[in-house]
Amino acid sequence: MFRRLGLAAVVLAVLPTFGWQPGASGAAASYVALGDSYSSGVGTRTYISDGTSCQRSVYAYPSLIASAKGYALNFRACSGAKVSDVTSSQLSALSTSTNYVTISVGGNDAGFTSVLTECAKPAWASNCSGRVATAQSYINNTLPGSLATLYASIKAKAPNAKVVAVGYPRLFNGEDCNALTWFSPDDESRLNATADLINTKISAAATAKGFTFVNPVSAFVGHAVCDSTEWLNGLSNPISESYHPNKLGHSSGYTPLVSTKLVGAAVLVNAAVMTRAEAASGKLAAQQRTYATKDARIRPEVFVVPDLSSPEIRAAARRAGVDLTSRASIDRFDRLYAEAQAAG
Repeated sequence: MFRRLGLAAVVLAVLPTFGWQPGASGAAASYVALGDSYSSGVGTRTYISDGTSCQRSVYAYPSLIASAKGYALNFRACSGAKVSDVTSSQLSALSTSTNYVTISVGGNDAGFTSVLTECAKPAWASNCSGRVATAQSYINNTLPGSLATLYASIKAKAPNAKVVAVGYPRLFNGEDCNALTWFSPDDESRLNATADLINTKISAAATAKGFTFVNPVSAFVGHAVCDSTEWLNGLSNPISESYHPNKLGHSSGYTPLVSTKLVGAAVLVNAAVMTRAEAASGKLAAQQRTYATKDARIRPEVFVVPDLSSPEIRAAARRAGVDLTSRASIDRFDRLYAEAQAAG
């Protein structure tokens, strides 16, 4: 929860904002944000106190768009949400009076966090290619049907809404600058290709239902993990912040992209928008607390740092001839195995 702001901030929070668009009754337009951690704002490091583990942030793009446009936001997106969670826990927020809907979902269904966890291990202890292949098989064969059913439900419950399905960025730029992970260039290429694949399937399913798709890949080029200006966190402390968009990723990346498709013009996040978003924290927290029982069923997906002391990795080290007391040995065999896997 944010501290009490001064009078100026309170005035800004209650005055109509430029670009405000009323609903049919003249009240603030209704905006429902659905989906997973890429919509809830995991990675921004500041979350509303709503009694859940959803990690909803006022710095996430739904909050920033709503604050800039004066919309009444129902912030249902939740860390860890899968298609089934959106269906059972979030769709009740929709109605015939809903004006705007955004949704990002599918990454957790494909097990992307567990894939990242596997690929982060040294190549001699990892089955990155196998885990990626399993995820891609799910994305190709199962996810399209799940999305089609979900999107049909959204359309039925909010027939008058503008609906935007939001995709995922490529996380990597071809290098790994963290000392505790071992993503090879080939691993990163496979992971980025998986993001491209899921975006393709989301786009197709959204278009089939008359929704609009937002692909963030191009906007995040030059802002991946290990780039000079990251919009995506690498390995972070706390670990739950890892491999998600940070504040810049939401304010400079997602917000202008999504708002352009949602309302027809790019929302530019300035100090006034930030102030209004922060001032709305208490109201959003109170609203989402009413859904806490439903949200308690959703478990966040968290990246796990490779543990070189685990029995699994110790056994792999023995098979590969790796000396776990020597970082040089660990890294040398990682390069050798990674090169062999890329060639094969």
